[in-house]
Amino acid sequence: MAVAEAPASNAIAARNAARLFLDGAVVAFRALTLEVRNQEILCIVGPSGCGKTTFLRCIAGLIDLSAGDLLVGGKPVAGPPHGVAMVFQHFGLLPWKTVRQNAGFGLAMAGAPAAVIEERVRHYLDLVGLTGFEQHYPYQLSGGMQQRVGLVRALAVNPSILLMDEPFAALDAQTR
Repeated sequence: MAVAEAPASNAIAARNAARLFLDGAVVAFRALTLEVRNQEILCIVGPSGCGKTTFLRCIAGLIDLSAGDLLVGGKPVAGPPHGVAMVFQHFGLLPWKTVRQNAGFGLAMAGAPAAVIEERVRHYLDLVGLTGFEQHYPYQLSGGMQQRVGLVRALAVNPSILLMDEPFAALDAQTR
């Protein structure tokens, strides 16, 4: 007799989610309900100030919802969920760390061995065209180069969910 498998949970599920600021005077979003299935790509489009970044930060566990439910991998978000990485619109690089150190920061925080960090960082820096800039600091890079370091940092941890907040805004058309 075959046993039916339970259906896989959605990668992300929001139910009647809301995020308010200033005691409710500013509404980032409200009554937001959506499901993102595993292996699905979702692009959220809207005007400036409509809550896109705020929603991504909620999924990443960086800020809490004001109301409603938010699940990642079937579990309520209460802090940064395992397997989720975010590429920030404004890079989020640590100015006192080199490109190599910034790119490997997530792996280092996760306790990855130095050899794994070195291999993954080297691979992804090569992939995005930053080989040779490993010892540079963020202030020595263009905005597009800094954005690519942020992308490498996110990809290096091999996330199951990759959140990207305007990840290509600082890149030229050819690099995008």
